[in-house]
Amino acid sequence: MEINALGYIGINSAKTDEWSHYATKLLGMQQVDKGASTRAYRMDDRKQRFVVTGAEGESLGFMGWEVANTDDLDTLAARLENAGVAVEVATTALSDERYVKHLIRFKDPEGNVIEVFCDPFIDDTAFQPGRSITGFKTGALGMGHAVLKAINLEVLLPFYRDLLGFAVSDYFLDPYPVYFFHVNGRHHSFALVGINQQGFHHFMVEYEMLDDLGQGYDLALLDEDRVAFTMGRHTNDYIMSYYTHTPSGFFIETGYGGYVIDPETWKPHQTSEGPSLWGHDRTYMEEPQRKKLEDMRLDLATRGIQAPNCPWLASGTHKA
Repeated sequence: MEINALGYIGINSAKTDEWSHYATKLLGMQQVDKGASTRAYRMDDRKQRFVVTGAEGESLGFMGWEVANTDDLDTLAARLENAGVAVEVATTALSDERYVKHLIRFKDPEGNVIEVFCDPFIDDTAFQPGRSITGFKTGALGMGHAVLKAINLEVLLPFYRDLLGFAVSDYFLDPYPVYFFHVNGRHHSFALVGINQQGFHHFMVEYEMLDDLGQGYDLALLDEDRVAFTMGRHTNDYIMSYYTHTPSGFFIETGYGGYVIDPETWKPHQTSEGPSLWGHDRTYMEEPQRKKLEDMRLDLATRGIQAPNCPWLASGTHKA
């Protein structure tokens, strides 16, 4: 597997002022000076992890995936080209804009722009969060995870699994099909939601401390209609999280306590218990679909279905 982490995300949005407040004061990212209309944000020692381009569209601009070195980059590029995927080698100017040394670009079958890079630039100053948080869980696990809405799962699945080498963690088919993929110890760095739509569903960032999550939830509740999913816990990666509406209309999930797996021994499987053990009330949904998800959670509660109590955190494996 060449790709080993989700390195950065860029979105097209002209709502840069709204994003500045949301990314810093709610999420806790650090805004960095990019000039012109672009806004960029740090989460750790990387020069940037999140970019708002200033362009119209309110949509995903690009996903940046990391590989270890130029050999892995060349191997991936050759495999894509042999499969008929047009691969562009980025100019020095674009690589510098992304704060990486080497970069290639291409599109998935539904037109989403993917960038793959190596040798990211490290900032020589300490990360300064936009609100008082301990920090984000990144490092070898990457910046978090990204989730795309898919029109045709039968086309996208082999692209990401077979061409890009993403490994299936698990999947569920009810109330709608979702496939989760890992590229490192994070339970999933990527997912596809089969709801016959195209576009960005959400991305996730994870905090190092539970109270960073809870205090962010309190702040989100102060904004009318900001919360899209109430606080809850997922059935597959066991993360405790909530989702908020972003200025661009998609969601961002903020969480704590996600499952760190062993990719060498992990076995893909179907999850049949629904997406959430408790909470995660989808406040934005129409009542019939919202009620179906609620019934699934209440059935789990009636049967006493529970997840492990984060043993990977107590053991220290979350530092992977």
